[in-house]
Amino acid sequence: MIRTWAPDDLWEIAAPLIPPAPVRRQGGGRRRVDDRAVLAAIVYVTQAGCSWWKLPEASFGVTRATAHRRFSQWTAAGFWLRLHEATLDRLGSDRRIDWSRAVVDSISVRAGKGGDLTGPNPVDRGKPGSKIHVICDRAGLPLAVMVTAANVHDSQLLLPMLDSVPAIRTPGGRRRWRPDKLHADKAYDNRALRAEVGRRGIGVRIARKGIESSTRLGRHRWIVESCLSWLMRHRRLVRRYDRKGDHFEAFATIASTLICYRRLTK
Repeated sequence: MIRTWAPDDLWEIAAPLIPPAPVRRQGGGRRRVDDRAVLAAIVYVTQAGCSWWKLPEASFGVTRATAHRRFSQWTAAGFWLRLHEATLDRLGSDRRIDWSRAVVDSISVRAGKGGDLTGPNPVDRGKPGSKIHVICDRAGLPLAVMVTAANVHDSQLLLPMLDSVPAIRTPGGRRRWRPDKLHADKAYDNRALRAEVGRRGIGVRIARKGIESSTRLGRHRWIVESCLSWLMRHRRLVRRYDRKGDHFEAFATIASTLICYRRLTK
């Protein structure tokens, strides 16, 4: 089970990035559970969508409390972001990131327990929910994800999403984060946003309200819709059960990393 959910090549990327274990001043204590087994258990929870308390302990050799505690520690240390960036670096070095166009969009999910980064969902009768924002390359690879309350307008996240794309290694060794063009639907139609994107040296291709028909949006919109569909295959994202917003965002980052990792293995 451990090699199934944390394969050798994924573990090769993750192992150098895992935060060091805390040192007990008084010494002693129990033997630390293997980090690879914990990583496999967390990936399983992300993919299967089960709660921590339904994790099959015997299959991973990890108690549910240990997996949850280590997940919280790694989230606070920024491990998941570093793992995603390291995976993107490998894709970039292999010329597998298409910088000719980036596409941004979002999807709303219902929040079962409330918590921070939740709000009334305007498309779900005002029930509490969160929104997952994603920016992907032309092939649908998620370059960055963010989580907000469901009632936050997409246009407010356009620039933060664009600026959250990490500087990814290219085959020549240099790093790049700016796509040639940015494509978005009418929800992002704002003159000030267009100007800000243009100042970053990025071509702007945002649909205009009342001018362009919705039939033209599908020519590039399918890219980000595919990306969102791949994210939602990780069942932990379909409905939010985490009270802490950074924990739910961590699961979204893990799912993005797994999508990128699978592209590496093709």
